[in-house]
Amino acid sequence: MTTVTFPPVLVIGARSDIGRAVAHRFAAAGHAVILAARRASELEQDRADISLRHGVEATLVEFDVLDTGGMADFVAQISPEPQIVVSVVGAMGDQAESESSPAAAALIMRTNYEGPALILGLFAERMAKAGTGTIVGVSSVAGDRGRASNYIYGSAKAGFTAFLSGLRNRLADKGVHVLTVKPGFVRTKMTEGMDLPKRLTAAPEEVADAIYAAVGKRHNAIYVRPIWALVMAVIRSIPEPIFKKTQL
Repeated sequence: MTTVTFPPVLVIGARSDIGRAVAHRFAAAGHAVILAARRASELEQDRADISLRHGVEATLVEFDVLDTGGMADFVAQISPEPQIVVSVVGAMGDQAESESSPAAAALIMRTNYEGPALILGLFAERMAKAGTGTIVGVSSVAGDRGRASNYIYGSAKAGFTAFLSGLRNRLADKGVHVLTVKPGFVRTKMTEGMDLPKRLTAAPEEVADAIYAAVGKRHNAIYVRPIWALVMAVIRSIPEPIFKKTQL
């Protein structure tokens, strides 16, 4: 009997609700998982649960997406070497604070764009040399068009989406699959207390299922709930003179 082995999966931002759900989804399918996050030791209970529940190897590794100087060492020390890397790093921040504080704005921009793009770029280089691998970046519908209510966060996600698109284009003939994921609203700690429309709001597990399916089908980009494609197409189509008068 041939034993089927599944490639190890690295989840960057594993402390998040989506990160945990992604780790469980791939582990349930037989993948070993590596959970990367700040204060990774606090995820020991999650690591043990994943390992026991799904019967796979689960490990923890410390990672700070803002520590760009330590990224090369981080990539070099990951073992086993992941063949699927999923970045779910993100922080919405406070729009009003970001408007008045360059430091607050920079933190949101670095957390949602600079850090995730740089670390995925390093893993992409290794995968390109190996001729195989999958990169998954969780972006946002907020990056589809800048809106007054969250344009600092949205601009960072727009940059991340563009980065993933360019990376996908560059690596198309290198055997590396690059997937962009736009979840829309998700019921997480980050959105707790918000009055979110049910039809447009997914659970973390729904996002994880969508990512797992899209990796298997080698999709390029997905909206977790297809209705978001229509919603954002409408928003993008609004003429600028009219758009400036909206309160989106």
